[in-house]
Amino acid sequence: MIEHTFFDYVIKFGAYQKRSMFGGIGLFQEDAMYVLLTEDTIFIRGSEELDQQLMDLGCEKFRHVKKQTTATVNYYDITELFDKRHPDLESIIRRSIQYSIEQRNFQKSQASRRLRDLPNMQLTLERMVKKAGVDDVDTFIQLGAPEVFSKVRQVYGSDVDVKLLWKFAGAIEGVHWKLLQEPKKRQLLEYCQHH
Repeated sequence: MIEHTFFDYVIKFGAYQKRSMFGGIGLFQEDAMYVLLTEDTIFIRGSEELDQQLMDLGCEKFRHVKKQTTATVNYYDITELFDKRHPDLESIIRRSIQYSIEQRNFQKSQASRRLRDLPNMQLTLERMVKKAGVDDVDTFIQLGAPEVFSKVRQVYGSDVDVKLLWKFAGAIEGVHWKLLQEPKKRQLLEYCQHH
């Protein structure tokens, strides 16, 4: 099993936690995910400076396929680099960990947080949410996706696209909205229908 050899290998970069993610296993350091392992494939989190190097090395991006949709997220397949113990492998992993932790800390630092900086959010959504009376990230997170969604519907009418609910939920969880699991979506919908 490649997973176990990889676990033994990455321990030299510092202690890590394992959590199940996207049907695989995510490796985290200081609460920041930097590796995804699925079916004997190792994906490393890219970054502005790493993406080009990983593409030049022929690493494919991770695609999360769900029924009709495919979400491509910023993780690259480094299985072959690991198998061959590529000379750049260590520096790639170190930089990925460093970037992931920096991103995580940035997201956690309250001063830097604008609604539009959260995953899935952009200026138009930030404006909608503010118009519905939700002015900052703290309030947005405290209220939760269903509550924010229903406030937006009160202002904009009930035919607001349900995708916004997924986008808000993803923003709070820190993931791309297409990666929300079906049970989670159903739960959010049910909550909205009963409130």
